[in-house]
Amino acid sequence: MVDHLANTEINSQRIAAVENCFGASGQPLAVPGRVLLGEGILTKECRKKPKPRIFFLFNDILVYGSIVINKRKYNSQHIIPLEDVTLETLPDTLQMKNRWMIKTSKKSFVVSAASLTERKEWISHLEECIRHLLMKTGRQPSTEHAAPWIPDKATDICMRCTQTKFSTLTRRHHCRKCGFVVCADCSRQRFLMPRLSPKPLRVCNLCYRQLLAEKKKEAEADRRQTEPIRSVIPGYEPSSGDDSDNDDDKADQWPADTEFYTSEVSWSSFHS
Repeated sequence: MVDHLANTEINSQRIAAVENCFGASGQPLAVPGRVLLGEGILTKECRKKPKPRIFFLFNDILVYGSIVINKRKYNSQHIIPLEDVTLETLPDTLQMKNRWMIKTSKKSFVVSAASLTERKEWISHLEECIRHLLMKTGRQPSTEHAAPWIPDKATDICMRCTQTKFSTLTRRHHCRKCGFVVCADCSRQRFLMPRLSPKPLRVCNLCYRQLLAEKKKEAEADRRQTEPIRSVIPGYEPSSGDDSDNDDDKADQWPADTEFYTSEVSWSSFHS
């Protein structure tokens, strides 16, 4: 079906209509071989509360945005390459039903459909597009995903120290590594995670220690790899990247037992 629609006038018109709805704030979506397969409104779990979002499924990307006027105007356009997407079905909660998670290396979030049938159709079409795209590119499915942010209302206390209670004056923060809701004292550190951002991001104290340990382990592995070269070549020093010949130039209440996004993470382990 994709090959049949790829270069048709009707497909071009449908894509142009989507571009027009996003207006000047959106990115161009028409590229050779791209096909618009479907669209629909899903509820996205956001930090403050669940919100409706418009989603467009293409054969190579997933596009979503905020609804200003349905069928006429959208904004806050997001484009997700499907080859970076992994899906995970989630159990229902009191707040949301028919849920699943869209996981990518830069951002992961939870959405819900109006019915179980609608969820099955979305997941089926997404998985089919991902499978064809990976076969075409020869890539393997992505294994590294950003942690989804746990909604603010999931807890009234810091999920790390379990002592600080949030209020109007005591703000909630999110660790960019684990996605937990934490207080300022438990998230004073910043760490550079190039996969997510070119700038250091806020992380909780536990994740900071883990990230430092991983960095130290990687540095130790690199050092061990250079040691054989040093022993074979007397006076060898690893290159600094400078090609200079100058030798001197070295220089809502949720139940307490709620399982959020993985069966391996429960309330009792938030502060461990």
